[in-house]
Amino acid sequence: MWVWIIFIAVVIVFLALDLGVFHKNEHVIKSKEAGIWTAVWVSVALGFSGVIYWLFSSGLVENPTGLTPNNAVLKYVTGYLIELSLSIDNVFVIAVIFSAFKIPALYQHRVLFWGILGAIIFRGLMILFGVALITKFEWIIYVFGVFLLYTAFKMLKSDDSDFDPKNSWIFKQAKKLFPITGQLHGHDFFVKRMGVRAATPLFMALIVIELTDVLFALDSIPAILAITADPFIVFSSNILAILGLRSMYFLISRMLEKFRYINYSLVVILAFVGLKMLFSHYIELPEWVSLTVISVSLLAGIVASLLIPEKEGEEPISTEGE
Repeated sequence: MWVWIIFIAVVIVFLALDLGVFHKNEHVIKSKEAGIWTAVWVSVALGFSGVIYWLFSSGLVENPTGLTPNNAVLKYVTGYLIELSLSIDNVFVIAVIFSAFKIPALYQHRVLFWGILGAIIFRGLMILFGVALITKFEWIIYVFGVFLLYTAFKMLKSDDSDFDPKNSWIFKQAKKLFPITGQLHGHDFFVKRMGVRAATPLFMALIVIELTDVLFALDSIPAILAITADPFIVFSSNILAILGLRSMYFLISRMLEKFRYINYSLVVILAFVGLKMLFSHYIELPEWVSLTVISVSLLAGIVASLLIPEKEGEEPISTEGE
């Protein structure tokens, strides 16, 4: 249990340093800064694979699935890459939400910080629940597999550009709970108007991002559970991927129009993982196969986006707010 406590404590320290030291003064995060922080978070996450090897080789962490240290590292890296790749679609939705609520770039990091803090809590609960289900009911893996295939099909057919946060069920329910102002008030989430406490567009953007992340977790967590049911590997790989999502957003959101075919990469990854779940009791694929499929799918989507000419009339996504 102490391993979990130390890991969570380190994550809290990272978050405190992020908001209290490195981003104490609000500023617009440029691509160079975002690139540096993305490299830092990816390096920390990949470097943590060494900690995974040490924990499993020393027997310092519970090993309910009987993994060898090498296999534990492979499963951790594969799970991390799955979460990181599925986060790309999350980046697109975050960009649309910021644009819809006209959130200036100056305050976007603040919203993402609190959004990711909440995501860590929600995902932790969902991971523990999902691991418990798979451990107790083996047949649930088939349900997860079918769900991922259905999600891949929906992603292939849907058009994310039609997504309007202000018409979403989440926003409509929030309006029933408390009054909402139409204007920003600096970086405040709430303001008092005529004695009434009202939410600002900044808070509404936070709520919509928070709850849409829960919906994304319904895809990503079953996808990682297809790789391993070890709770510590699933939790650590998921959380470390989420920690890097903020810097990745500021880096990738400005280039979304260039990655037009990355969505097909995500479809392939979800479909592969769904099929792996459905045939898990009949075919056991080596971890390097999963790692290769994920890596090649992402690389193919990026290369296709860069090499295939952009169609006329396509509009880039605004991430700066208005």
